[in-house]
Amino acid sequence: MRRSLIVVGAVLAVAVVAGAATVWLSRPREVKVDHTDRALVARGEPLYQLHCAPCHGAQLEGEPNWTTRDVRGRLPAPPHDESGHTWHHDDQVLFEVTKYGIGKHAPRGYQSDMPAYGKTMSDEDIVATLAYIKSRWPAAVHEKRAAAGMN
Repeated sequence: MRRSLIVVGAVLAVAVVAGAATVWLSRPREVKVDHTDRALVARGEPLYQLHCAPCHGAQLEGEPNWTTRDVRGRLPAPPHDESGHTWHHDDQVLFEVTKYGIGKHAPRGYQSDMPAYGKTMSDEDIVATLAYIKSRWPAAVHEKRAAAGMN
């Protein structure tokens, strides 16, 4: 009987540890994008040109009239340079929008042509692409982000 209790206790302990590990490992990680890492930025530039430039522009300039809805009621692709709003979002939001699409961070019912890249780009590729975008922002933008507590 005593041996049975020890076995049951051990099984319960393993189950608790396994459950805690599953919860811990499934937590979303906080993304930090280092735009000063030259290797990361260099890796991100061709990824940006391939995946993002067709809509957001080779120079991050966005589509013309990006603040005016088109005939379908959608907004054109915004610039990713300092003239747009991309820099107003922290790294975690930028990562999530790129990986999962705009849904989680847009008003309910908002429609966008922005695809989710989670199935076509690795997390590391997304971070590298964001590092390239951030590397193009002027120092004043990085200062404003730092003052706002953004990473």
